[in-house]
Amino acid sequence: DKEVRAIFLRLFAQLFQGYRSCLQLIRIHAEPVIHFHKAAFLGQRGLIENDFLTKVLNGMAFAGFVSERGPPFRACDLFDELVAFEVERIKAEEGNPPKMIKHVRELAEQLFKNENPNPHIAFQKVPRPTEGSHLRVHILPFPRINECRVQELLQEGLARSQGAPPATRGDKKCVVPAGPPVGTFPNL
Repeated sequence: DKEVRAIFLRLFAQLFQGYRSCLQLIRIHAEPVIHFHKAAFLGQRGLIENDFLTKVLNGMAFAGFVSERGPPFRACDLFDELVAFEVERIKAEEGNPPKMIKHVRELAEQLFKNENPNPHIAFQKVPRPTEGSHLRVHILPFPRINECRVQELLQEGLARSQGAPPATRGDKKCVVPAGPPVGTFPNL
């Protein structure tokens, strides 16, 4: 699963290399608007006649991609690193399948670590009910909730949270690396 996702991550990193150099931040409105200059992106990569890429850039998914990833100051992730710093590595691996597979496995491992930051905590799977279990009559009714106990637990939790430091999110915002300009990439 993670290796397939890593392959698609590499594919989209190759496809959109240099997209940040074609973003325009328009500050006329109260909220800045981010515009992607499609013609410049396609022209600099020599792909004006590429029907597939043109359709991808005109799609709603790409518009969402630009609005989400366009801001110059936000939390960076693995995709940003690939687009900005791994351009040469991806290009060099095109003719060397073992190196490409090694890189895909490294990316898959990073994806796994991102999703499972605490691998020592194992989640137990809930077993499937046996066949015909829904026909059994010995199912116990759901117990009634003790309102007094619920209030006690809420008060205890509030008392503990007031003394605790505020929770911070793990994502640190930074300036998104632009990567190399679009014109330095080979045609697809």
